[in-house]
Amino acid sequence: MSQIEIGRLLRASTIGCVVGCKVANHSVLSFGEMVVVPLDEKITIYGLIYEINVDDDGLVRQLATAENINPAVIEDNRVNRSIPLEVSVLFLGHSKDGKILHSLPPRPPLSLDAIYPLTESQLVEFTRAGHFGYFRHILRDPELPIAEILSAHIRDVASVQAKQHPDWIREATREIITLLRDDYVVLNSVLNALADIDQYK
Repeated sequence: MSQIEIGRLLRASTIGCVVGCKVANHSVLSFGEMVVVPLDEKITIYGLIYEINVDDDGLVRQLATAENINPAVIEDNRVNRSIPLEVSVLFLGHSKDGKILHSLPPRPPLSLDAIYPLTESQLVEFTRAGHFGYFRHILRDPELPIAEILSAHIRDVASVQAKQHPDWIREATREIITLLRDDYVVLNSVLNALADIDQYK
């Protein structure tokens, strides 16, 4: 892996994982961003960030109610303390022997496995493989903020796909409409979120 790791796994299942990241890595994490977890030399898992939690402890609670906090104290708390950000990742697919599949991985990664952001070429390759089969994993859980996840993901991917595949965003939107045609409430919410993307204005 040539990328810089952004965190390591705290816990995982076959449908997703939670990753611990240093607070210093906060600026490189984005809601809706895709990430990759190498299982071994043959299998790589692809996922999408759907939640980022900033945990606290006793010291943070004390500092939050203190007056006139020295900026150096805040910086020290963010950089040097070991309490991680918790990043929740939904698995969207995996590759095996170089072939990308929009199906769940055969087994989950293990604790402390490293997680990396996708390169542009990896992002293009994964989102062009198949016919948006990975959308079903995003739509599967009604407890997730589906509209916001899809709009953030499509915004990120469209900016990369636009170079070689300018019709990708239209094709993705058509597929979402097809998948949600029987659920008007969710479809309307998703389309409203997509309308905020600059490419739709």
